[in-house]
Amino acid sequence: MRLHRLEVSAFGPYRGTERVDFDALGADGLFLLHGDTGAGKTSLLDAVAFALYGSVPGVRDEAKRLRCDTAPDNLATSIELELTVQGHRLRIQRSPQYEQRKQRGEGYTTRQAKASLTWLGDVPGGQPAEGLTRIPDVNQTVQRLLGMTVHQFTKVVMLPQGEFANFLRAENAEREQLLEKLFGTERFAAVEQWFVQRRRERGRVLEAHNQQAREVLARVAQVVGQDPEDGDDQRIWLEGWEKQLTAELDEARRNRTELARQRDSAEQTLTARRELADKVRRVRNARAELDALEQQRAEHDQWRREKDAAERALSVLTARRAVAGAETELRQSAEEVQAAADRCSGVDTAAELDQLRSSAAAQRERAGALAELLPEAQQQETDQAKIGEFGRGIESDEQAAQELADQRAALPERITAARQRLDEAKQAEARRESAEAKVEELAELLSTARELPAAQRNQEQSAQSARRALDEHQQARDLLLDLRERRLAGMAAELADGLETGQPCPVCGSAQHPAPREAVADPVGADDEERAQHAEQQAQSRRETAAKAEADARQYFDRLRERVGERTEAELAAESAAAAEDRDAVRKLADQAAARADDLAELEGSAERLTARRSELDAKIAAARSELAALQDTVDRRAARLDEARGEHAGIAEHREHLLDQAGRLERLVTARIARDEAEIRLERQRAALAEAATEAGFDGVDEALAAGRDEARRAELAEGLAEAERRRAAAQSALGSEELFGVDAGTEVGLEAAAEAATAAREAAERAMATEQRLDQRHRDLTDLAKRLRKEWDELGPAKAEYDELDALTDVVNGRGQNARKMSLRSYVLAARLEEVAIAGTRRLQRMSGGRYSFVHSDAAGARGTRGGLGLDVLDDYSGRTRSAKTLSGGESFMASLSLALGLADVVAGESGGALLDTLFIDEGFGTLDANTLDLVMDTLDELRAGGRVIGLVSHVDEMRQRIGMRLRIRKSRAGSTIELDT
Repeated sequence: MRLHRLEVSAFGPYRGTERVDFDALGADGLFLLHGDTGAGKTSLLDAVAFALYGSVPGVRDEAKRLRCDTAPDNLATSIELELTVQGHRLRIQRSPQYEQRKQRGEGYTTRQAKASLTWLGDVPGGQPAEGLTRIPDVNQTVQRLLGMTVHQFTKVVMLPQGEFANFLRAENAEREQLLEKLFGTERFAAVEQWFVQRRRERGRVLEAHNQQAREVLARVAQVVGQDPEDGDDQRIWLEGWEKQLTAELDEARRNRTELARQRDSAEQTLTARRELADKVRRVRNARAELDALEQQRAEHDQWRREKDAAERALSVLTARRAVAGAETELRQSAEEVQAAADRCSGVDTAAELDQLRSSAAAQRERAGALAELLPEAQQQETDQAKIGEFGRGIESDEQAAQELADQRAALPERITAARQRLDEAKQAEARRESAEAKVEELAELLSTARELPAAQRNQEQSAQSARRALDEHQQARDLLLDLRERRLAGMAAELADGLETGQPCPVCGSAQHPAPREAVADPVGADDEERAQHAEQQAQSRRETAAKAEADARQYFDRLRERVGERTEAELAAESAAAAEDRDAVRKLADQAAARADDLAELEGSAERLTARRSELDAKIAAARSELAALQDTVDRRAARLDEARGEHAGIAEHREHLLDQAGRLERLVTARIARDEAEIRLERQRAALAEAATEAGFDGVDEALAAGRDEARRAELAEGLAEAERRRAAAQSALGSEELFGVDAGTEVGLEAAAEAATAAREAAERAMATEQRLDQRHRDLTDLAKRLRKEWDELGPAKAEYDELDALTDVVNGRGQNARKMSLRSYVLAARLEEVAIAGTRRLQRMSGGRYSFVHSDAAGARGTRGGLGLDVLDDYSGRTRSAKTLSGGESFMASLSLALGLADVVAGESGGALLDTLFIDEGFGTLDANTLDLVMDTLDELRAGGRVIGLVSHVDEMRQRIGMRLRIRKSRAGSTIELDT
């Protein structure tokens, strides 16, 4: 990974936009970041980390305050980083989430975090050519290319001040936590957990097998009624019970067969005795039935006489029912006469019928006279309705006149409102020009915004050309430096050829020549160097031209961006549309000026029309009042005549209805009295017919005939009783005369109880034998099924237990227990191996820095009281030949050891993660603890790193560092914000 360019805006202490050219800064492979405390040296490294991962190292990321508090409101907080990783050059742009003051109004608005990744060269396979714009996609791509997480990056690429001294002196548990994060040993912890989980699962499976076998064995013991004794072979115990139950079942089957034979014999004997007993019983019942019928003969004769008299009395009963009907009809007629008389109030109801008929006719004649007055009563109602209509019309006209008066009173206010609406239209006419100008202005801004993408593409193409020119110049410069170094080596070899032992060196004057330079295989001449220098100058010229073109394109893009401001094309389009709507509204309002002037003129001329309408209504109301008075006089005179004819009734029609009702009541009274007289005559005729029917039926009188009468149910009961007696007599005589009962003596003794007892005893014995056989057969079947299941469980239990035992032992080994002699888990073992690699890599640099005195020593011994080991790290002091704790080192020695350990860890982590080659490295502070000689050794070690192609940035404010390092980046702080200055 090599950094090329960094640009920060409104970030941390940087109020404006600051740029860092790492290509120029790292031309010598080593550069210094220096400045006053709090100027922003570490913030510059934070910007690199934020551009790559979207977060900053340590507790600074928790504050979430990355925007400069003094930054101008119109400058967005952003970081742009260009770098090359795994052969791909790319640009990353990020903006954090922050609060920005609103451009309009009060308060703040939240700017959401954004990120984008643009490919500046060849696009990797599977990646979109237009780049990435989603934060998760950018984070995932960066982490995949670098091969490390943000935690690893900040420990490997940016060596933080003081943190690796803590790692050097840390206890095993603390060191384990950091190594786990750096080396990502979670997969080994997952392996340990997998074994534990697998053992737990197989343990549950084994326990399930054991439990199943125990449950089946318990059911076998329940079936046989006995548990196996401790120490018994369960398989032999099971086979013994199987044989015993088989023998018991065979014996039960033989016993059941013999008892079934005895039961059948007893039941046959019982059946014969039952048949004989039934015949004896039937003979006895028939004789008893005939004796009972003989005893009931007198009762049956009485039933026959009662039945005959009841049948003769049927005609008398019919005549009696006719008399009862006539009596009822007479009674109802008398009640109707009384009811009709009660309704005729004020009338002599006992008068002759002709007198009552005359009174009804007189009432109807009076009703006819009243019918002639009905038309006048109807006209009276019509005229009264007209009087109401006149009143309502007058009221409506008076209300309309009042409304006209109100309209006349409100007319000045309406005229004032119409004048205001006319003024609004005239004002809109005045605003028309400014609204149209605003639409044109926004249209121009929108056109500018639409030019931005092309300008941005031109800027990016210019930047890409500038980068290519920069790379070509860098390659030409590298070639020039290589040729120059090879030429110097050749010149040194020529000087070495002239050296003689004991003779002084023409360069340094020494008489000793321990390592003279050997001749180079391919010497470089001055012409080669001159051509390379000429090519480098041409490449530099192209680089400057491309840089100027990039600056022009960027300036043009910035001008367009400045004109547009923070508004996007969509926002400008929305504002343009809103301005067009406002312009259209103004035009529409201005176009209504003439119509509103006409409305005002119409209102001003409406006063005379309202006055004329009011006069017309007043005349109409006066005419209606006069006509109403005349009609009221006619109604009053007609009402006197109608009141006299109405009498005490509500109206003429009601009085007429009353007379007609009185006539109808008298007529109904006459009809009721005639019906009553006819009912009395019919009753006398029915009574004579009743006496005649009793004589003809053979009775002495009506009362005797009525006493002999019976209802239909009693007659049916008598007939059924006599028929039943005849049926019983015939059935008994038939049974005694049958062939089946011939010769059977009613006094025969059968002995049925003894045969029934013997059959019951035989049947119960057979049933008990059957139940015993079924119970033993069920036990035998249950035992057979359970034995099969139990043997299957035993067969499956053996392999499951063997598998669990093997997995249990292996799990203990993986987790540092059991047969694991080192008591180290798999994860601890891997971390110990990685730490050993770190110690070896760090030792090479520590020996160089310490002049060969110190080396790292890794220990995998277990800790005190059985704690796990493998992460011990001490130093070997060559002066004493003894190993000592890193905590005993001095401040400068601790810095050297920490730096060596950090550099070694960086190499191991980069190799372990499979990440990109780390061509850029930052070391933050710590050089102030070193003396001059030690500082020389440390700088020599760093020179070795940059000789391998790395670019190393040192962060320090030690004055001696500025004297040693020629390429410097100075951070200046002020109230207006920090600035960056390149010093060569």
